Amino acid sequence: MSASALDPIQESLLKEECILVDLKDNPVGHRSKRECHEWERIEGEGLLHRAFSVFLFDSSNKLLLQQRSDAKITFPGYFTNTCCSHPLFVSGETEGELGARRAARRKLNHELGIPLEQISLEDLHFITRIHYKARSHGEWGEHEIDYIFFIQKDVVLNMNPNEVQLCR
Repeated sequence: MSASALDPIQESLLKEECILVDLKDNPVGHRSKRECHEWERIEGEGLLHRAFSVFLFDSSNKLLLQQRSDAKITFPGYFTNTCCSHPLFVSGETEGELGARRAARRKLNHELGIPLEQISLEDLHFITRIHYKARSHGEWGEHEIDYIFFIQKDVVLNMNPNEVQLCR
């Protein structure tokens, strides 16, 4: 997907500021989501940012997977975990694991429509962090220190079609 063909909603999200980190997850600055996901910058400048991935299991131990919307900038149409995104360089989301928990809760609401009152910070069980790097397509990619969280809970879903493809 070329920059000229971006979905307007997704384009606006590229202005958000991600937290740049070193390989030990120490903050070293911040850059726009666009800059953090431009493959040329990832390769040329070594940009590495903080991210999270959530795996949500219901009370029957079924894992909720999502298919990313075709409007997404990176990995459009791919199947993935329940929710993955980035803590932002904003108050409350810069504090390592706690910031990643807060961001995960925010994005579970934004992407999947899970009401905020249904997911507490304590519901997000931290598993580990991983270093992840992958080229998506064209000029886009990911290079992240990714916090992995598991949740086991029955929740209400009201999926955002700009983020998640709906079942047909």
